[in-house]
Amino acid sequence: MIKRILETKIQQRLFKGKAVIIFGPRQSGKSTLTEALLNAQEKEWLYMNGDDADVRELLTNTTSAKLSAIMGNKKLVFIDEAQRIMNIGLTLKLFTDQLKDVQVIATGSSAFELSSHVNEPLTGRKYEFMLYPLSFSEMVQHHGLLQEKRLIEHRMVYGYYPEIVTKQGEEHELLKLLANSYLYKDLLMLDQIKKPLLLEKLLKALALQVGSEIKYEEIGQTIGSDSKTVDKYIDLLEKTFVVFRLPAFNRNVRNEIKKGKKVYFYDCGIRNAIINNFKPVNSRTDVGALWENFVIAERIKTLRYQNTDTAHYFWRTTQQQEIDLIEETSDRLEAFEFKWSKTEKVRFPQTFTENYPNAGTKIVSPENIEEFIGM
Repeated sequence: MIKRILETKIQQRLFKGKAVIIFGPRQSGKSTLTEALLNAQEKEWLYMNGDDADVRELLTNTTSAKLSAIMGNKKLVFIDEAQRIMNIGLTLKLFTDQLKDVQVIATGSSAFELSSHVNEPLTGRKYEFMLYPLSFSEMVQHHGLLQEKRLIEHRMVYGYYPEIVTKQGEEHELLKLLANSYLYKDLLMLDQIKKPLLLEKLLKALALQVGSEIKYEEIGQTIGSDSKTVDKYIDLLEKTFVVFRLPAFNRNVRNEIKKGKKVYFYDCGIRNAIINNFKPVNSRTDVGALWENFVIAERIKTLRYQNTDTAHYFWRTTQQQEIDLIEETSDRLEAFEFKWSKTEKVRFPQTFTENYPNAGTKIVSPENIEEFIGM
């Protein structure tokens, strides 16, 4: 079994008088992780799935007496797909306030739904964790740096979803199933999604523009919609952990683009499944963009698991000078360029280096990826 980075972190938070909430996309391993955590406690535990109608009925508008009866002598409860349960925040509050010796772990695949239900009722009563698909760092810990670096091209094509990683030879079929079925399940249950076909067109447009600055008006014209709908749908795609946005970095330097956006996918395999392109890396025309998406996503996973307060941007001027990634912390500014070929020459734009003389600069290629990801 592949050990997840969050396992030890969550283990240390159990039985501290707070609910544990685990967010993450469907099929990212939330249930497997939770079961590993619970089994390590060597205590009986109760499993409840929010996808089941009887569970939803039982846990909606319930009472502490009813919850006590449900638990019996068990001191651990796992509520899966908790976002499907109405007023789940109030139910979790009853667990933490009235059943103080019971540890509840709730998982959800939609931050939009689950967060809106639990944030106010559980203020000060919860630990939150975000679980991504498997990461480069986790796989290095699993079978070593040399082996994982040998698999980089494979990961760029097929990604890191646990089922994809563990079932070699079935990647095409499983990724198409994942992209077509699970990817849209949470989104299509949201009231805000009125046009599923429009969502599919948008995902394809975003997948084809990875690494490029996007304009909502242009995408809207391409898919037959307006910029406000494009913005809203991308926001929902972020909240269901399909994509993430990078804004433009600017500090009022003349000619810096101020309102641009780039969109990347949390998983390259999902991105490739959306455009139905599983060609090997050495025969692709989009290898530069794919490498950029891969390393930025892996960097973000690592930093968020470390709870590092880091802001990410891209940088570009109206003269088309650009830098792939800018990282900013309270005391540090760094610029990164991502190159698939280590022989490709790179110069950071003079406009940037003169205006930000204290910023570090670094080129990231497959040869030094482990230094950038910061395992």
